[in-house]
Amino acid sequence: MAEKFTKGMARNIYYGGSFFFLLLLLGLTVDTVRQLPERSRSENITPEVAHGKELWETNNCIGCHSLMGEGAYYAPELANVFDRRGMANEEAFKGYMQSWLAAQPMDNPRRRKMPQFNLTQEEVDALAEFLIWTSRVDDNDWPPNVEG
Repeated sequence: MAEKFTKGMARNIYYGGSFFFLLLLLGLTVDTVRQLPERSRSENITPEVAHGKELWETNNCIGCHSLMGEGAYYAPELANVFDRRGMANEEAFKGYMQSWLAAQPMDNPRRRKMPQFNLTQEEVDALAEFLIWTSRVDDNDWPPNVEG
């Protein structure tokens, strides 16, 4: 190596490093796009799941809850709520969601308050379907513990 670090050497390192990391970014992007259909289980998105996602967005659930690590951390992570509650089947989970949402806001001074959204039974079922679908997405075992 030369005793003096020249502008030409710095330029070559800059361009070489930039090119290397651009190739790395492209390779990782191709790998992600290739894996996405298998991991997302998009074939299981029904109109009810899509309606549940719409309800999730219009009621700003992500303003308090997180879903697969995205969102606020004020309230529990909900990506694994179906698994976390250990429901025997989807209908039991829908019943749980009906009773949980009907009981809000709970009168417990030590708990954070969830607002009452006054959702219909069909809307709660759609929201439950969305959360069930979310729990079946391959999210690399997120969250790291069962309680989120």
